[in-house]
Order: sequence, then C-alpha cells, then structure tokens
Amino acid sequence: MEIRQINQPAPVIPKPKRVAAYARVSSGKETMLHSLSAQISYYSDLIGKHPEWEYARVFVDEAVTGTKEARSGFQKMLDECRAGNIELIITKSISRFARNTVTVLQSVRELKALEVDIFFEEQNIHSLSAEGELMLTILSSFAQEESRSVSENVKWRIRKDFKEGRVCGMTMLGYHLVDGILTIIPEEAALVQSVFEDYLDGMGLVAIIKKYRKQGIKFSRSGLAGMLRNEKYQGDMLLQKSFVSDHITKRKIRNIGQLPQFYVADSHSPIIDKETFAEVQAEIARRSANHKPKPPEEPSYPCGY
Repeated sequence: MEIRQINQPAPVIPKPKRVAAYARVSSGKETMLHSLSAQISYYSDLIGKHPEWEYARVFVDEAVTGTKEARSGFQKMLDECRAGNIELIITKSISRFARNTVTVLQSVRELKALEVDIFFEEQNIHSLSAEGELMLTILSSFAQEESRSVSENVKWRIRKDFKEGRVCGMTMLGYHLVDGILTIIPEEAALVQSVFEDYLDGMGLVAIIKKYRKQGIKFSRSGLAGMLRNEKYQGDMLLQKSFVSDHITKRKIRNIGQLPQFYVADSHSPIIDKETFAEVQAEIARRSANHKPKPPEEPSYPCGY
C-alpha cells in the first residue's frame, strides 16, 4: 500500500486595489473646510464599502483653480500614480477633473499608460474601458465650452461695470472696497502720504524701501513705483488696465489698446491731493529723463591696430 502526502496550494488572496479620489472644493475658508470634510467623508465611505479596495487618500484643489494647469492637489495625485501607489481614481465629473479638453486627454492617456483607471461618477465612465476615451473627448469638449461661456459672461459683467464707472474686486494699500466704492483706511492712508512726501523730498525708491523696512514694512521696487503712479490715490480711476487673455490660462495681459479703457474722475475720496500727485508725476518724468541709458562707447584699440 502506497501513501502519498497531498499538498494543497495555498489560496491566492487578491491584493486590494489602491483607490484615491480627486475633488475640487468651493473657495472661501468656511465653505472650503465644510466641503472638504464632506467629500473626504463621502469618498472614505464609498471606498470602504468595497472590500476589494484599499483607501489611498483624497486629493483636493480649490474650485477657482479648475481650469489651470498648476493645481497642487492634482499634481500630487499624478506623482502618486507615477510612483505606482494608486490604481483607481474616483472623481465626480469631467468638469471637476479638468475643464480643458487637452488637460483631460493628456492626463487620461498618461494614466492609461500607467494602467491607472479613472471613474467619472456623473458620466458613469471608466477611462480604461473601450469606449472611455471617445466619450471623454466628446464630453470634455462640452465642459471646455461651458467654461468658456462662463468666462465670457464674467468678462461681460466686468466690462459693463467699467463702462458705468464701477470697480470690481480690488486690493490696494490705503483703501478697501465697500459696496463698490473705494473707502479710505486712515492708518494705511498715512503711510501712502508719507511715501509720496519722501519721494518729493528727494528720496529714491531704494532709499524709501530701506527706510520702511527698518519699520517692518516691506515694499518691492515695482510695487513702490506702481504706487507713485497710481491715479486712484488722487481720487480718479483708470479702468481696464489689464484683461484676462483666455479662459484656459487665465493669464493677465496689459491693455495697451486691445480693449477700451475708462477714466473716471473724482470717483472716490483721494488720499493724495491732485497738486501733490501731479508734482510726483513730474518728478518721476524728470528723474527718468536724467537716467536715460548712455549709448555704448566706441571700442578703443591699442596703437597700430
């Protein structure tokens, strides 16, 4: 009689799939914190309901950065995917993932090469499925057009305000915006007046910067130069000095005639009287004229050459 030992192969336990989520939360501190907490809780519960999934983390960006390439949460998520730490990404929709068709497709294709799947909840699409990329191309085009439409509506509203002499969001030393009107902040206004006086007393930009740095107040050279030229300090406003070139890059361009500008005289209370402001502009022009770059000298050669 022959007796043989039978060794059963050990059962193969499937490795859990590492799952992350990507979300964009509303801007604004309180709203953002509430939205962030809610979405982390939602995705933690969702991933926890699947025993074959392992929770990685939730990557988050503020909603205001939705059409930009430089999203820190998004970039960190891609880095984790490249490191092989994520196999599936869950996100609410294509427009939440990115509103730029090129960004969507580039990211999807890179992740596809890494064998990372993206599941878009609203559209019920997996990027690794056969029909995934075709549907994403179509749907992301709609998302980009929606983004462009929203951007154009915002531009229209801003330009309408400019035509009517109203200012939209603005931050500058000496003023804050109250119900669309620039209102003086007395302590900051005193600092602005002091800077203008220093300049008229003969101090240069570097000397002014050093003076206030000793007091714990930091100015940049360009910021200080801009302050001395800013017509708002004399109670006027030149509107539409710059504009956003397109809804994808959100890059601001200086307006040198591409769009109309609007000058609103006596639109708000001045910090600097018009006479002083005019004297400062004349002094700026005088110093600029005295510091024109000298033409290059003719090269000198030793005798005999």
